[in-house]
Amino acid sequence: MTPARRTPSPAGGVAGWVRPSKAELLAAAGKTLPDVIAPGLAVLFSGINPGLYSAAVGRHFARPGNRFWPTLHASGFTGRLLHPSEQDDLLRYGLGVTNVAARATARADELTDAELVAGGATLAAKLRRYRPAWLAVLGVTAYRIAFDRPGARVGRQPDVIGGVPVWVLPNPSGLNAHFQLADLAAEFARLREATG
Repeated sequence: MTPARRTPSPAGGVAGWVRPSKAELLAAAGKTLPDVIAPGLAVLFSGINPGLYSAAVGRHFARPGNRFWPTLHASGFTGRLLHPSEQDDLLRYGLGVTNVAARATARADELTDAELVAGGATLAAKLRRYRPAWLAVLGVTAYRIAFDRPGARVGRQPDVIGGVPVWVLPNPSGLNAHFQLADLAAEFARLREATG
């Protein structure tokens, strides 16, 4: 995995950020991304799995149209809108990012239930190791499968995973038409308020 290529001209709205080519996107299938994580975070956000765009550029939630970064800012988690290339700055806010399943795919529905369950077990081990105050899973369907919680809904969950309380949030992907940016920000803000 290589970080986004850098050039002197701006692309994708940020100087030095170059969009991956179609060949690079196809080559990203199956790749993984390193976590942005440290002990004692306020919130560890867990996506479902990396998309091809994110895997190609080596940054979480990097695809244009993904609303994770704008939602973090609009909900008050970050003092300014961060770009995916600034993902390591999340640690200064007491935030981190991981995924339930590690394998990059074009769409999350390409993952098998077995991959999600195995990823859930890996995520639980990370929680026991790093001890964030909260786990925020971004996608209720993936949460239901990964942790065998078929009745789960968006919001605070009644149980813990790896000793950590869980809040399920809507997936910020642009493909999730059920939630507009304002709706996402309101849901994220509920978690932010709970973190105190």
